[in-house]
Amino acid sequence: MTVIWGATFLFTKIGLNDCSPSLYIILRFAIASTISLSLFHKHFKFINKEIFRNGVVLGLLFGGGFLLQTFGLKYTSVSNSAFITGLSVVLTPFAFYLVERKPIGKWKKIGVAIAGLGLWIFTNPDFDNINFGDLLTLASCLFWALYITFMDLFTYGRQSREETSLLVILQFLAASSIALLGLFLIDFGSIKLHFTSNLIISLLFNGIVASFFLTLLHTTFQRYSTPVKAALIFALEPVFASIFAMIFLGEVFGSLNYLGAAVLLSGVVVSSVIKDKTSIKQGK
Repeated sequence: MTVIWGATFLFTKIGLNDCSPSLYIILRFAIASTISLSLFHKHFKFINKEIFRNGVVLGLLFGGGFLLQTFGLKYTSVSNSAFITGLSVVLTPFAFYLVERKPIGKWKKIGVAIAGLGLWIFTNPDFDNINFGDLLTLASCLFWALYITFMDLFTYGRQSREETSLLVILQFLAASSIALLGLFLIDFGSIKLHFTSNLIISLLFNGIVASFFLTLLHTTFQRYSTPVKAALIFALEPVFASIFAMIFLGEVFGSLNYLGAAVLLSGVVVSSVIKDKTSIKQGK
């Protein structure tokens, strides 16, 4: 999942050359929704208020994160977007605290401080070099942290294939509503759409592989892990994204970028791997 998610930054960046960000997300989720409904529509007979609520909450977080990240990617580089998104990894324990009201250990706090320093170095201490896209991507991190947390909360200990498929469908439908809102509030009047081969390939990859297939996997298997462990694995996403960007887009890192990225990922490791006594007692 993490390798493929790393590739989505590249495909999205290519697709945005021929399509407005909100419209791109709508088309991406339309593909994923169509596949989900065609395969799982019979499972709607098992829907109830709890499943509907859980699916909508996940979908709104999913859509909000994608909208901010996609708009941000329009104004920043693939590598910047990927590494800033990586900050959501160290925010996940705090999101888990807000939802579950469990204490945050000192090593997680230290990890956040280290990651924040890494982000500062990576984007360059000069505020003039922090662009609008970086700020939008940073805002998306909170959505991703909450998304991972609620995914764990809504799926832990549940084995129903029908419920999993319904959560997938509802996520795409709710996320599409966020994208529509973005289309009317942000992109309206400047909508761009050119059906080029690059756009079609980008949408097919992100719609089928990265959205439908990976959301199905994530919704199915998150229950066997914890938010912190899952977030640690997802921390490799910016590494893969940067590799793809260097190979296919020719993006080059400077020495400060490498140093900042190393410090940021060090914060991720400290926050996610070193266990406090309270974390050990809670099995997290």
